[in-house]
Amino acid sequence: MKVQLLLQQTIDAYAWTNKILESIPYEKWETLPPVVETTILWQAGHLLVSFYYHSIMVIRGHQPNILQIIPLKLYGQLFTQAAPAESVGKVNPHQLFSHLIVMQEHSISIIAKINEEDLEADLESTGYPHPVAKTKLEALDWNIKHTLWHCGQIGLIKRVVDKRYEFGLQAK
Repeated sequence: MKVQLLLQQTIDAYAWTNKILESIPYEKWETLPPVVETTILWQAGHLLVSFYYHSIMVIRGHQPNILQIIPLKLYGQLFTQAAPAESVGKVNPHQLFSHLIVMQEHSISIIAKINEEDLEADLESTGYPHPVAKTKLEALDWNIKHTLWHCGQIGLIKRVVDKRYEFGLQAK
């Protein structure tokens, strides 16, 4: 029951993030507005790296098949501790978004295979302490919250560099 809820909430958080990202032209992904001092590119890259850590690596360990497809070492350097300005011109936004989708799909497939007992288990050893979680349930719950936190930031950046996100609501 908990697994199904975590899975659905993860799918929903990823879908919202993708919907907003898809609404922003790639040529605006590297715009660095002084108001928020971050870019769409950095936000998307940060989420990609965080999905690997919070919903894949601490749940099932390193995944060599992902590491062969996605330049996670580069992305980790650019989108975790580095300032957003440092990633400008270093990554193709279209390629980054396609890698983000691959990471989301892998994350979802791992969550779908978890059983209820796994949720209470300790995290897989990574060499890096998790900032908030001790169990797999806590890590997956944090992944959802963290995703939606950055989804909100992406929405604000979109408003500054492009236009307000339209949710399909009609004003009366």
